[in-house]
Amino acid sequence: MPDAPAPRPAARPARLWRPRRVLVTPAALDHAHGRAMLARLEGQGLPVERLPANRLTGLRGADPRRAYAQAKATLALVVAPPTKLRLQPIPPSADWRFDLAEGCPAHCQYCYLAGSLSGPPVTRVYANLDAILGNLASYAGHGAVTSASEARAGEGTTFEASCYTDPLGIEHLTGSLGAAIRHFGAWDAPVQLRVTTKFAAVEPLLGLPHNRRTRLRFSVNAAKAARYEGGTAPLPERLAAMGAAARAGYPVGLTIAPILAFEGWREGYAALIADAARALAGVPDLDLTAELITHRFTPGSKKVLEGWYPGSDLPMEEAARSRKLTKFGGVKYVFPRDLMAEMRGTLTALLARDLPAARVLYWT
Repeated sequence: MPDAPAPRPAARPARLWRPRRVLVTPAALDHAHGRAMLARLEGQGLPVERLPANRLTGLRGADPRRAYAQAKATLALVVAPPTKLRLQPIPPSADWRFDLAEGCPAHCQYCYLAGSLSGPPVTRVYANLDAILGNLASYAGHGAVTSASEARAGEGTTFEASCYTDPLGIEHLTGSLGAAIRHFGAWDAPVQLRVTTKFAAVEPLLGLPHNRRTRLRFSVNAAKAARYEGGTAPLPERLAAMGAAARAGYPVGLTIAPILAFEGWREGYAALIADAARALAGVPDLDLTAELITHRFTPGSKKVLEGWYPGSDLPMEEAARSRKLTKFGGVKYVFPRDLMAEMRGTLTALLARDLPAARVLYWT
């Protein structure tokens, strides 16, 4: 068991992303939330370009690295297309996935979005928030992922909002996450909003009327993996933010991802879990989950990531992995079976020892 918690240092202002370029489509300003976001962005002194049409153009270039850098520094206010209102299940996390935005300002060298999203990695934020949130009610009570699970049925119908973005990383620019939390807090039904983040700016969320219907999960990793997570909040800040959210009454979660087999991984993950236990020590009525996600990649994502981050030493050698087929017939590379079993046994034992309140939702 970890030692008694050390005194918590005075909170420092969380680091906030400032895009170098903001593009605003005409259609975005047909929506109240789009106009509110524009006012918020202009109020922060960001460079705003009002586009003449609803297409984002001029984002590709002959130099892929330059195009990537420009795209990652760009925020675009757009309207979510109708396909975004046809929700899809998102196992093993939640019954349904819905999107407040698409794209992320962070520079994680293992980025799960690589190969999943088409086009330059611009962060697109959706102006038609009322339609997005209003659409959710028709899916309540119809899930087949967590709602159909005897172990997780108590969560109600679950809605994942961070599949294609990190909502907290852009919340200071959009206000969309706070609006979603208030929406779920006022929704008198067995439902839950699920959000994962690698950022720490939780202060504006702490006083919201969440009614414990939002689970804020913090994606963390061992210290040796920090070099692969450019542009994110430092790990101690994320853990402190998790503690602050838990003390504000939020259900919280520890998402350990992606689990890597670096030299000394056992000691590295032991230190991480001990630090998390210290951050949560003394929280009354702690509602804590853990999700354990090992590193994997596809041929397509590897190619994209090698283009984005040439020279990265992130281990992605196919010969050191097991080749698996996805349910759609694609190929992915995961750790060998014996190593996976050892990792699972080690991390679940550490959680049971240091964070016995944590419910492990899944290992993948």
